[in-house]
Amino acid sequence: MNLVTVSGPPSSGKTAVILKTIDSLQKRGLEVGVVKFDCLYTDDDILYEKAGVKVKKGLSGSLCPDHYFVSNIEEVTQWGIKEGLDLLITESAGLCNRCSPYVKSITAVCVIDNLSGINTPKKIGPMLKSADIVVITKGDIVSQAEREVFASRVNQVNPGASIMHINGLTGQGAYELSTLLYDEKVEIKTLVGEKLRFSMPSALCSYCLGETRIGESYQMGNVRKIDMSDKKDEK
Repeated sequence: MNLVTVSGPPSSGKTAVILKTIDSLQKRGLEVGVVKFDCLYTDDDILYEKAGVKVKKGLSGSLCPDHYFVSNIEEVTQWGIKEGLDLLITESAGLCNRCSPYVKSITAVCVIDNLSGINTPKKIGPMLKSADIVVITKGDIVSQAEREVFASRVNQVNPGASIMHINGLTGQGAYELSTLLYDEKVEIKTLVGEKLRFSMPSALCSYCLGETRIGESYQMGNVRKIDMSDKKDEK
């Protein structure tokens, strides 16, 4: 079985791109499944079911969805193998822009949209910087010049990635992406012992652990304070 990880900011068009790409893969006779990772709610699993795709979903609740992903990816992989899938696609919503669910040996796809702003590629972090493929969506809503500038900013952040423009509504470009996601020579049986491409945040603060009270006396662990001093007065 092949495994692909798709990640990206909320509402960037991940599910639409995946559905169009799966359509191309199914036409080649491949059995494809999806596991959707999200926080509090998603009905994307219904969309996959309507498309005849085997699907599972996991809601992380108060946990970061990417941390939740890493804690469950081995079980997810074994489910895909049990279902006899040729390709399993995991979809995870990147929320904090500091985490990344990518595994070193697994193809990583980041989906980002043209409407997010030309400086967004600089803000996203390892989710974009360490991806193998960057899919840019919603190009039909902006001008050609805006598309080129945005793609250039993506290239500056991740010059080694393949950049693809895909229309999640029409499916234009999805076939080309499908050709990059499945390799019949690859056979994944387990992810035990594999490593992430980028480490998750290494420390916790009191608010990560459930603290709700405001004030320095309630802040413990990894705490960083903004510099509020007047530098002009210091001189």
